[in-house]
Amino acid sequence: MTAVAEPGFSRSMKMLGCLLITLSCVTPASTVFIVMPELVQQTGSAALICALVGGAISLLVAFVYAELGSAFPLTGGEYAMVGRTIGPLAGFVILGLNLVVLMMGIAVIALGLGTYVQVLLPGTSALADALICLALTTVCALLSVRTNALITGAFLALEILALAVVSILGFADPVHGLSWFTTDLVVVNAARLFEPVSTGDFGLGISAAIFAFYGFGSAVYLGEETHGAPRHIARAILWALAIAVVSITLPLAALLLGAPRDAGLLSSDTMFADFVLDRGGPALALAMNLTVALAIINAAIAIVILASRMLFSTGRDQVWPPFVNAALVKIDPRHGSPWVATLATGTLAGLLCFVGFEMLLIASGTALMVVYGSLCVAVLVGRRNGATAHAGYRMPFFPWPPILPLTAFPYVIF
Repeated sequence: MTAVAEPGFSRSMKMLGCLLITLSCVTPASTVFIVMPELVQQTGSAALICALVGGAISLLVAFVYAELGSAFPLTGGEYAMVGRTIGPLAGFVILGLNLVVLMMGIAVIALGLGTYVQVLLPGTSALADALICLALTTVCALLSVRTNALITGAFLALEILALAVVSILGFADPVHGLSWFTTDLVVVNAARLFEPVSTGDFGLGISAAIFAFYGFGSAVYLGEETHGAPRHIARAILWALAIAVVSITLPLAALLLGAPRDAGLLSSDTMFADFVLDRGGPALALAMNLTVALAIINAAIAIVILASRMLFSTGRDQVWPPFVNAALVKIDPRHGSPWVATLATGTLAGLLCFVGFEMLLIASGTALMVVYGSLCVAVLVGRRNGATAHAGYRMPFFPWPPILPLTAFPYVIF
């Protein structure tokens, strides 16, 4: 691959800024209020087990991300790491898959905004809300990465506060014992009745849970803009996942523990908002909906920033026709952002908003596992051929972190 003679990025962020943007990409509040209802609908009271299994698998993958990101802190992210360990063809395949995952992830989050905007502004269209959200977040993503780190950090503080409120409401007055989500596992069926959780439900649930924690590895896209990237990228990845697992599973456990044995609540698309309304009253529910709406916007900003960096990298590596490459590598001289790649990202994600929410969630979760599996293979190959020998971070317990997910992914995908 031959680099295009265009300006690159400047290292303007410290590890904290990288961590804030990465956590905003994981978006704990948006995940809890948008993705977790889908998980609970699929697996019922087994949702917590699925979330913990998904978190454990994600931790193993985080070790893989940390080592590869330390060795190759490049804006190309996954495709750059796979391409430099396994080979260009494998990297190109991952590029295609990761474009799908990132763009679908942006669309999923934007479409989820409609649910909460409709509470604040009844009668609005979910699709229109999503498109407006993407327009606003794309404009924000054109600003400098340091400015966006401050913006996302402020919104992230509101997210954590909102999740703490949900956790307190559930744990303060539990309705069920621990058996409700450990042994007496039930799910709501199409007839709105409870039935035992099936093996297939677990597979879909773990897939959704893995997608719920998606984003912890996004720090790799900021490798060319972070000081001391070989060390700090690995730290940002591991800290982001640790914070995400705690901030997402605690509210989920609180909901399952405090929710009545009510098929209506556990099948609702807005079950967390309904739970807050029931426990905290209308004023708190309104404040929570507003906070979640802001969290969704924050997440969209973060993911657009990261996806645009990957598109920039494809232009620099001359993946597309020459005129496309020349456009994608253009850097705004004032803000240091890849402005053409950012606008292209917002446009592509907007087109995907016309696809159904559930289809986007399942498809992106499945594609994500293929990407994760490729990274696990890449780190094994990199250790064998010496491509990652210069990495500033080496995972513990090698080779088990990449091997164990490779045995789990085929089942979950099936």
